[in-house]
Amino acid sequence: MVQCLKSVGTANPLVLIDEIDKLGRGHSGDPASALLELLDPEQNVNFLDHYLDVPIDLSKVLFVCTANVIENIPNPLLDRMENIAIAGYITDEKKHIARDYLEKNTREACGIKPEQIALQLVRQGVSNEPVQEALVVTGSEEPTGDDSANAKDETLKDPAAEDISLGRNTTEPTSEGANEIKTEGSISEVNKDTDGEKEEAADKAIEKVVVDSSNLGDFVGKPVFQAERIYEQTPIGVVMGLAWTAMGGSTLYIETTKVEEGEGKGALMLTGQLGDVMKESAQIAQTVGRAILLEKEPDNQFFANSKLHLHVPAGATPKDGPSAGCTMITSMLSLAMGKPVKKDLAMTGEVTLTGRILPIGGVKEKTIAARRSGIKTIIFPSANKRDFDELAPHVKEGLDVHFVDTYSEIYELAFQSDVETETS
Repeated sequence: MVQCLKSVGTANPLVLIDEIDKLGRGHSGDPASALLELLDPEQNVNFLDHYLDVPIDLSKVLFVCTANVIENIPNPLLDRMENIAIAGYITDEKKHIARDYLEKNTREACGIKPEQIALQLVRQGVSNEPVQEALVVTGSEEPTGDDSANAKDETLKDPAAEDISLGRNTTEPTSEGANEIKTEGSISEVNKDTDGEKEEAADKAIEKVVVDSSNLGDFVGKPVFQAERIYEQTPIGVVMGLAWTAMGGSTLYIETTKVEEGEGKGALMLTGQLGDVMKESAQIAQTVGRAILLEKEPDNQFFANSKLHLHVPAGATPKDGPSAGCTMITSMLSLAMGKPVKKDLAMTGEVTLTGRILPIGGVKEKTIAARRSGIKTIIFPSANKRDFDELAPHVKEGLDVHFVDTYSEIYELAFQSDVETETS
C-alpha cells in the first residue's frame, strides 16, 4: 500500500483489488486478516505498515474489489464491503459489443479496410428461439498476415520465372554478346509472363466471402455452449426448473420415475450430486406432494406404495439450494397422476411444508436462461415480482410470467387442460 500511494502521488486514489475471492492462505500469513484492517473505514485511519512500522492514513482511499464467486470471500471481509452484483451479458448486449468494438479491433489487426467489409446482424433483440447467433460478413477479402507474406514472396521470386531463366541461360553461348542479348530477352519475356500472372492473381484475390450461420463453424469452430433443452415436450414425471450459477442462469430438469411398487413401500431415492439443502427440499417436496395428491385424488395411494427415484441431470455437476422445491413437487405429481405438465413451462421457487412459495435469487439470469431454451411460460414467487419488473423490456418481451404465493396456484398452471392452455 505504501508503494501504491507513492506511485500515484495522492492521498485519495482508487485502489482495485482484483479476484479477491482467490485469496490464498499459507505458512507466511493470511492476506484476508491483513485486509480486514485495510478495508475497515473505522480502522484504516491509522493503518500500521509492519515493514516500515509507520502508521498511514488510508481513510481517503476508495477500495474496489472484484470477485467471481462471492461465497469464497471470508464473511468478516465481506461484511466490510458494499456488495454490487453485476449480471452477465445478454445476447443483445453481446451483439452490440461485437458490432461496436470487437469488429473494429479485429479488422484493424488483420489490416482490412472498412470499405472491404460489411457487417449485418441476423436478428435484433433477445430471441426466444434456441439457435446459434451469427454475424453475416460480406466484402472483398485480401490476403493478410502469413498469406500476404507468402503472396509477396511468390511474386518476387516466381519459381516458373526462375526455371525459364535457367533454361535460357543453360543454352550454349556462341559469343559473349549473343549470350547477353539472349539473357536480356529471356528476362523481358519472363517479366511479361509474371506481370500477366500478377494481374490474374489480383483478379482472383478480389472475391466475396459470406459468413453466416451455415458456415460459421468453419471459421470459428463449433459452438462452446450447446442448447440446454433436452425435451421438446417434457414427458410424464419430468419438469423444467431454472438455476442460477456463477456462469449465469441455466435450465435444470427434474426427473422422477417409479422404481418399485407395493403396499407400504413408499420411499425416495436421490441422485445427481445434490447438496444437503437440495436433499431436504426433495423430502419437503415429497411431503407436500402427498398432501396435494390426497386433496386432488383421495383414492390415489401413489406416494404410500411407490419407491421413487428422483434424478437431476448433469450428474457430474454438484447442485445445491432450495429453489427447485416447487419443480420437484410438480415432477412427483406428474408421475403420480400420469399427466405431463404444460408445454414450454419452467418454474422456480422454494416451498415450505405448508405449500407457501418463498423468493429466490437470480431472476434476470433465470429469465434469460428460459428465453434461451425457448420457454414461453415462467412461474416465479410473488416476492420476486419487483425484481422482474426492473428487467429491461426486451428481456421480458414475449414471456407469459405468473407470480404465485402457494403451490396450489402452480398446480393449476402446470396441469391445466389443453383447452385452457390454448385460450390462456
